[in-house]
Amino acid sequence: MRIKAKLAQEATAAALNVDRSTVAKWETGVAKPRADKLISIANLYNCEIADLLSDDPDPSPTEEAV
Repeated sequence: MRIKAKLAQEATAAALNVDRSTVAKWETGVAKPRADKLISIANLYNCEIADLLSDDPDPSPTEEAV
């Protein structure tokens, strides 16, 4: 989703007030974001929190979201 949003890890990290390595860990599955970061991540990526929690790496918008 980060790449689809055209954001570098550094820009994502700065926007979320975390280290770049934290973003990398989220993306590789080494760590998961804290619940309080999910809203910020969803807003940054312009998606729903459910999309972030999905196993689908590139969820398609649902009819409700369109």
